[in-house]
Amino acid sequence: MKVLIVGCMGMLGSDLMARFGSCHQVRGVDQQEMDITRPEQCLEQIQDFRPDAVINAAALTKVDYCESNEREAFLVNGEGAGNLAKAAAECGALLVHYSTDYVFDGQKMEAYLEEDAPNPQSIYGKSKLLGEELVRRQCSDYLILRTSWLFGRNGRNFIRTIVDLARKGTPLRVVNDQRGSPSYSEDVASHTLRMVEAGCRSTYHLTNSGFCTWYDLAVKALEFMGMEGVPVTPVSTREFPRPAPRPANSVLANCRLERDGLPPLRPWQGAVREYIERHLMKRYIPD
Repeated sequence: MKVLIVGCMGMLGSDLMARFGSCHQVRGVDQQEMDITRPEQCLEQIQDFRPDAVINAAALTKVDYCESNEREAFLVNGEGAGNLAKAAAECGALLVHYSTDYVFDGQKMEAYLEEDAPNPQSIYGKSKLLGEELVRRQCSDYLILRTSWLFGRNGRNFIRTIVDLARKGTPLRVVNDQRGSPSYSEDVASHTLRMVEAGCRSTYHLTNSGFCTWYDLAVKALEFMGMEGVPVTPVSTREFPRPAPRPANSVLANCRLERDGLPPLRPWQGAVREYIERHLMKRYIPD
């Protein structure tokens, strides 16, 4: 299978390159080679490679930045996804697109199902929902994967930020009234490969199993780092205001994976431990 991975330099894109590259013919492109906001560049790259599948791991993911840069957010996360979908459809390729838990408003008490009605509250969430809608409209052969609280070796993420701040002695105050499912980019990439090879289509939730609060995640990360003694103060969302609203509950139920007989992703705790042991410990332990 020939696979074009868009956003190949990012956190998820780099893991997709490694995973798909181990068993398929892969080409990776990033913003320098393909600006997804330019339809002609999308079509040119896809026509040149003639892939069986196009995987879109390109996005503007800085949630607070999106809140004050609405036009750019909708251009990249919305119209950019639509441009890729249209070009993929013209070339007869599957389009795999990643979306987010932020398409939901966070008011539901239970985990969100794939069929639940989106109601995004932030510009980021609204722009990602537009991307979903354009993918469905422009390409009949698609796979949309909603994930959440992504962390991985390439790029900044919450866990790395917490560990860095703890080592600097910065007082840690972490929100304890937002729930979600931390998701390891390597696990998401591996399951994406499994799902593409299994012929999955439509919209799925794809997160590591279980859920926690940001405070729970911070405490567990420091425990795995051997930094249990670092104090962490739990605070409410109201005490820690941010420009963009966050959903209080963004736990995603991975029901369609179960329906299709595919295994769930491992619990988030094991994924966090592996990430820390493989990619963070070496940064802080002298040779």
